[in-house]
Amino acid sequence: MQPAQPSQPSRTPAATRIIRVASVPAAHVYVRHLSPPGGDRVVRLADPRSCGAPGGSRPWWPPAMLDPGWVDEHAGSFDVFHLHFGFDAQSPAALRELVDALRRNGKPLVHTVHDLAGTHHRQESEHRARLDVLIPAADRLVTLTPGAATEIATRWGRTAQVLPHPHVVGATGLARPRPRRDTFTVGLHAESVRPGTDPLPVARVLADALSELPDAVLRVDCHPEIDDPASHRYAPGVLDELRAMDRKERLELHVHDLFDDEALHAYLIGLDVSVLPHRSGTHSGLLEACHDLGTTVLAPTCGFYAQQRPCLSYGHDRRGLDAASLRDAVRTAYEERPLWRADPADRRAERLMLARQHEALYADLL
Repeated sequence: MQPAQPSQPSRTPAATRIIRVASVPAAHVYVRHLSPPGGDRVVRLADPRSCGAPGGSRPWWPPAMLDPGWVDEHAGSFDVFHLHFGFDAQSPAALRELVDALRRNGKPLVHTVHDLAGTHHRQESEHRARLDVLIPAADRLVTLTPGAATEIATRWGRTAQVLPHPHVVGATGLARPRPRRDTFTVGLHAESVRPGTDPLPVARVLADALSELPDAVLRVDCHPEIDDPASHRYAPGVLDELRAMDRKERLELHVHDLFDDEALHAYLIGLDVSVLPHRSGTHSGLLEACHDLGTTVLAPTCGFYAQQRPCLSYGHDRRGLDAASLRDAVRTAYEERPLWRADPADRRAERLMLARQHEALYADLL
């Protein structure tokens, strides 16, 4: 009788091993839709609730994972660190400390470059200083458009993999019929008037242009905090002028708190056109939602919106607004009524492709 052989430890094949990813943030719709509906071997950690998050806000803001102390304490719980959003409030020095913490714990850094020019800062140099830390330090880079990849290569000498933005609207919304209406409604979502947006000049031009078009309506939405001197989003005079234009029936003004996803999608599908009032920025999740719902987008020429999804463009950047191009774009939308709506089957296939690509990217780092 042969002696019993000692049992060998079981080994999980590399192709089936779970990959644990600390995504910043995990709860954002972009990140959630990088996983296929049925799941795969990529497991993304849930966002830790930040002790600095006020009640009712997104629980991941500000992202606790950006704290080097969190990385040191939780290094055993993740294999890859993937940074998307949420670092606008971090100083370059704080981001260097984050990179140092990942390095000393042997954790690779992936960075998806959503914005080459931030919309939350008054000076582009502020966002650029953060990218000057993150892009050279990242083990892998991803971005959404060829133009952004070219700019990354030119500025930093780094190669970024180009992968499109996944769908934003859920499966039911992708098949939601567009409502019939008698008016041509153009929406300008001013939100909280970020430093990288300039909605008032856009609203003035749109109001003039639409007054010449039968059955055309301009709807402007914004948040009440822009009229609160105690808010860091205070934008003196903006709401006063919009209210005056509303009283003169040059536009329809809607002041409300932040839309949840359901309300945002209901708002967007109720528009014929959505105008992005950005003078700075690179890509847009709102553009993706409009593409899902079949709402035409008028996008500024700053950034790479026109490469992201089909849209009409008008001249707008930090140098100012090209009023003539905005009038031409809205008239084209009125006369031609383009319908660039995503096919649900294409969106599902795209999501599966994105999941496979991200899984392969992470696996290559381990």
